[in-house]
Amino acid sequence: MGSEPAESPSRASGSATDLGAFFFVRGTSVTRRDQSWVVRGGRLIDPVAGVDRVADVVVEDGRVAEVGGGGEANGARDIDAAGCLVLPGLVDVHVHLRDPGQPWKETMGSGTAAAAAGGFTTIFCMPNTEPALDSEETLRGLGAAIEREARVRVHPVAAISRGRAGAEAVDYAALVAAGAVGFSDDGDTTADSGLMRGALAASARLGRPVMVHCEDKGLARGVMHEGEVSRRLTVEGIPAEAEEIVIARDLALARMSGGWLHVCHVSTGRGADLIAAAKREGTRVTAEVMPHHLTMDDEWVAGRRQLMNVEDAAGSEAAPLDPDTKVNPPLRTAADTRRLLAALRSGTIEVVATDHAPHAAAEKHGRPFAAAPFGLSGLEFALPLMLALVRSGQLSLADLVDRMSGAPARLWNLPAGTLAPGAQADLIVVDPEASWTVAADALATKSANTPLLGMTLRGKVRLTLVGGEERYRA
Repeated sequence: MGSEPAESPSRASGSATDLGAFFFVRGTSVTRRDQSWVVRGGRLIDPVAGVDRVADVVVEDGRVAEVGGGGEANGARDIDAAGCLVLPGLVDVHVHLRDPGQPWKETMGSGTAAAAAGGFTTIFCMPNTEPALDSEETLRGLGAAIEREARVRVHPVAAISRGRAGAEAVDYAALVAAGAVGFSDDGDTTADSGLMRGALAASARLGRPVMVHCEDKGLARGVMHEGEVSRRLTVEGIPAEAEEIVIARDLALARMSGGWLHVCHVSTGRGADLIAAAKREGTRVTAEVMPHHLTMDDEWVAGRRQLMNVEDAAGSEAAPLDPDTKVNPPLRTAADTRRLLAALRSGTIEVVATDHAPHAAAEKHGRPFAAAPFGLSGLEFALPLMLALVRSGQLSLADLVDRMSGAPARLWNLPAGTLAPGAQADLIVVDPEASWTVAADALATKSANTPLLGMTLRGKVRLTLVGGEERYRA
């Protein structure tokens, strides 16, 4: 598997090896450093720096030069941020860019444009591409696409197994040297426990997480959550246990190996409880939750359109079995959404990610619900959905910024997640009260597969800077 680093990483839960030597940022087109900015009068929220106040932010040479009042910079562009939030750029550790191999769904250019529009300045791209990201060669090819097209910082997650087939391990050390920030066979569970144990042992040596999609395929033969709603719709369901059984197995393997397990898209309350118990035992495990699993339940498949856990959300009805509500893991129960929120607040789940999974309209809507592919578009909706939870008192603004920026930066030891003086100027300006109606032709993504179409959301990114360079403006 290649040579090991001179030193092994810490095995303390949530700690990370320094990734400074492995940043996959040869692309992103963040090369110019001649723009200066003064972002004036916005509410700066930076939990890493302990800041929550109205302040001017001065950006020079790609970095934050000053935070305070009355900032000035030679030749600077003034941005009036009064009434807006000024936040560190968001970090999404779970994005499907479909590059290489599926440009009709998404491209590097369109996917990273959607990220910038959603306030994300750093994203991790998942390896279920064609070909899979399972070799140094495929990572080099991805790097060339990033160099040409990316509008934000992109880091690759490599596959656990060759071709994501679950049979033969990749060369973990070589892929880390090529820039991989983790390993995943996402879209599929690595069913072979021996292979998973080996991947986690490599994680312990190399300091990169194994990012797991937890799904027992023998149980997960349905198309939505198995429960009262699936029975009412007479649709075959996917039981919560299909996810929880594999979470339990992977936690046991992480405990055995000392590796870093990152549980992707946790969707059940009991899954969160299993992770909490493992943390208490000292297992090195982190986890993520998606905004759709916090704000939508299985009644959305039956046609309800009302955000869960949001007190002022107006409800509406749609036709049942809309393929845009089909996602894996599926939308679970209202009780699960509440338990996941509690786990997010407590820190059991550290990260909010999107699982942005674009599909072309013909794929989603050109076939029956049962045959439509799983997956929702998420990059441009995550922040307004999370802001809705803040307005309802379910989450503080500081916790939102931490879970969507500070925590992923901290776990992966990225130079992101803060706007302290000297930090790289990955910065967003957000109008938290701006209302907008979700329309396919107004989105940056190529694939508007979301049940939010036609709904009105509050919260809009006005400006995204990556390394001091403008990447999006509304």
